Amino acid sequence: MSRPAAPLRIETATADDAAAVYAGLRAFNHAACGNALDDQPLNRVIRDAQGQPCAGLVADVYGGWLMVHALWVDAGQRGRRLGQALLADAEQQARGMGAHSAMLDTFSWQAEGFYLKQGYAVFGRLEAFPPGHQRSYLRKRLATA
Repeated sequence: MSRPAAPLRIETATADDAAAVYAGLRAFNHAACGNALDDQPLNRVIRDAQGQPCAGLVADVYGGWLMVHALWVDAGQRGRRLGQALLADAEQQARGMGAHSAMLDTFSWQAEGFYLKQGYAVFGRLEAFPPGHQRSYLRKRLATA
């Protein structure tokens, strides 16, 4: 006769627990898709005359998509097309890494208009995220070289 299974419980996860969750998901995805979902970091920075970051982009190429997680330009540097340069550079680098499209999200108080000018199109919105605002999801097909 088999013993009854120990009761399961939900707990706060440690950093090691979170890493184990991601490792398990990566293994599951790898079994289904091979290396297609291996993420490749693509992070870029622009430094000022003193060597300090004044603009940057954090992204990766994942599943054939450039996934932009953050694009920031220091308030004192805005209007100099640094964001445009970073985004264009990341798109070019991503093409070389096999990306066919790009995706990002932005909040209503951030830069949707900027991304629309760069050829991105909205494909989804979450209303009241946070309350009184919205979160927009945009994508762009990357032209082949």
